[in-house]
Amino acid sequence: MTSFQGKSALVLGGSRGIGAAIVRRLAADGAEVTFTYFGARQAAEQLANETGSTAVLTDSADRDAVIRRVRESGPLDVLIVNAGVAVFGNALDLDPDAIDEMLKINVHAPYHAAVEAARLMPEGGRIIVIGSVNGDRVPFAGIAAYALSKSALQGMARGLARDLGPRGITVNVVQPGPIDTDANPADGPIRDLLHSFMAIKRHGRAEEVAGMVAWLAGPETDFVTGAMHTIDGAFGA
Repeated sequence: MTSFQGKSALVLGGSRGIGAAIVRRLAADGAEVTFTYFGARQAAEQLANETGSTAVLTDSADRDAVIRRVRESGPLDVLIVNAGVAVFGNALDLDPDAIDEMLKINVHAPYHAAVEAARLMPEGGRIIVIGSVNGDRVPFAGIAAYALSKSALQGMARGLARDLGPRGITVNVVQPGPIDTDANPADGPIRDLLHSFMAIKRHGRAEEVAGMVAWLAGPETDFVTGAMHTIDGAFGA
């Protein structure tokens, strides 16, 4: 394990699933972790008690709230943006307001959080955003807007990597495929469809994604930036 003793980390969207696994991993490795939640107060409080981290209520759809949360967290060594939502369905039928809300959470929040964190982040800081393999591949209908939101993160990471590179701050995107969470359970109704695309025919574990995040947040990745790191059992191969 990487040691994060003396490091300050903020995880936007950390109460459940992949976010909770990231909080557990960073806290276990010694980081001082703050994480945000919005709709899962009980889960957030339990996780905070379990890990010794700090849970704070923040709406990732509210730009000013996101910026304020990052600013009030002080100089961060590590920023991880995991908060995200998915709106699926026929593009001709979806509610435009629901799409705009998704873009606020999936695109606007990561950008504004990263920029705000960079203002005070020390040299060698880490910014990591959780994207999706659907930023690279759209294998079935109904996910156009979601894929748009995840592809946008790729351009953001490449651009901010150049902006922040002179200060040694790295910016990377982790792109999970099917991961066993409440939102996409391993025994869910589309399991067989998802596994049919994969070389490793199972859902990934949130802890596996957290392991990749911990590596990118650690000292071995000073030269890794502006890159997409896919963890998907070859879903997108």
